[in-house]
Amino acid sequence: MATTGTDLSRMREMNQLSIVWALRGGPPSTVTELAGRAGLSRPAVDVLVRALVGDGWVEVEEPGPGSVVGRPARRYRFRADAGHVLGVDVGVHKVLAVLSDLEGDVVRTLRRPVAPEAPPAARLSEVDGVIDDVLRSAGMTPAEVWAVTVGVTGPVDAAGRTSLSTPLPGWTEADPVAHLAARFSCPVRVENDCKLSAVAERWKGVAQDADDIVFLLAGLRTGAGLLLDGTLRRGHGGAAGEIGALKAVRWITAPDHLRNCPGIPAAAAPGEAAAWVFQAARDGDRDARTAIRRYTRDLAVGVAALVLTLDPQVVVYGGGFSRSADVLLEPLRRELARHCLRMPELRASTLGDESVALGAVRLALDEVDGRLLSDRLSAPTAPRR
Repeated sequence: MATTGTDLSRMREMNQLSIVWALRGGPPSTVTELAGRAGLSRPAVDVLVRALVGDGWVEVEEPGPGSVVGRPARRYRFRADAGHVLGVDVGVHKVLAVLSDLEGDVVRTLRRPVAPEAPPAARLSEVDGVIDDVLRSAGMTPAEVWAVTVGVTGPVDAAGRTSLSTPLPGWTEADPVAHLAARFSCPVRVENDCKLSAVAERWKGVAQDADDIVFLLAGLRTGAGLLLDGTLRRGHGGAAGEIGALKAVRWITAPDHLRNCPGIPAAAAPGEAAAWVFQAARDGDRDARTAIRRYTRDLAVGVAALVLTLDPQVVVYGGGFSRSADVLLEPLRRELARHCLRMPELRASTLGDESVALGAVRLALDEVDGRLLSDRLSAPTAPRR
């Protein structure tokens, strides 16, 4: 069968991409090293890498002082600063924005509190302000951002709307995709916060060695995100993992065991009350330990249902309560063992409250990668030297 010009052009594009993948995340490399990594001939790689330099995807690393005498082999590096992506966590109490280069290295982070009762317009205005300031601090404009992903609470449909349920007041009427698309020319995606946390745990968290993961958001609100075969699972309408909506699972009322523990100071806010219980349990308080045991018993019902359905390798315990995993994981493990045919590994998250924004960054990078593979992303302008 004859090879057409289109076939040859596409083959060249795929070979260039293989060079990009070989360079990303690795040290500066010579043509010979890249040829071995990409499985291409040295002459072919030499031509391809020069074209990538001309297009601005790759740059030559100049030899530093004290280099080997003579003419050293040229080394090339991927231009991670050729583009940037933005991950935003729109939470009940905060807005957090993380700006990253194309290697996934964080360039800027900015967090601001927001009132829990803020209506959609005020919350989106706060989002605008945080984005403006994080870009300004990096000396960038919205035109230099290649993808934006936003995390919100509640199930998110394909259009980025949370029409089923959300603790954000009035948010079912909000359209964050349309709002941000007015200022960004790049793709804008909105996703559920638990799902983004699951992505973050596999990318930079405690589940980097696993492909089948249940992320458990444990706090005053309980939720779950699912990764199977390394792929985020959303379900038909974006509601996969929302098992807490089933009242028999008792996730909605589980935190009440902590709020109602005897001895909590009367003036304590809900989050402060839980922290008091966890510390009291560390100190040996019997009522506090009983409250934790009842809380984890109710929590385990929904977790066990997910484990029995999905058979994950790892369950990641995240969210605000993960800071007290030292007093929560063991009772939860005991409760799960009563219900599960095969116990998964139970690990505490170490990403803190940045997990949603980091997961948003990862999905934004995936969007950029997808456009690279489909040849829909123009090469950046080559840097001036």
